[in-house]
Amino acid sequence: MIDLLASTSIAAEFFDRTASTPKVQQIVALSLAPAFLLSGIGAIMNVMMARMIWIAGRIDKIDDRIADGRHDPADPERPWLLARRKAMQHAVMVSTGSAASISVVITLLFLSAYVETRLGTLIVVAWVLTMLLLIVGLGFFFRETRLAARGPR
Repeated sequence: MIDLLASTSIAAEFFDRTASTPKVQQIVALSLAPAFLLSGIGAIMNVMMARMIWIAGRIDKIDDRIADGRHDPADPERPWLLARRKAMQHAVMVSTGSAASISVVITLLFLSAYVETRLGTLIVVAWVLTMLLLIVGLGFFFRETRLAARGPR
């Protein structure tokens, strides 16, 4: 199978470029920092999702109590929880964008070693985008924690 692929000029060129084990090791080493960042983003998102699941469960309980007539619909807790859920939804969505962006960085790092086109500028743009999205996601998370600390009013 490899011989068949190697017989075409594009495949042969690709195999020649990727045959160097030291070069592959170098690219793997370069991609470790973004890979660790990806795992860090995943850990942060795990905390965000746990909080959002708790908030959604609490909203459901209040809605059930309101439907049964055991809870006052004018209670400020439900709007407070809805504001927290909205902030968490934004935090998760933007953080997911950050995880996708850092995955693009890792992909571009590998591609840059094996293609003639210079991808450095694109890698930098994707890295900066990752950082900006992560900062915005953490900002929404910070907003939710501030809402949680203030409590319903």
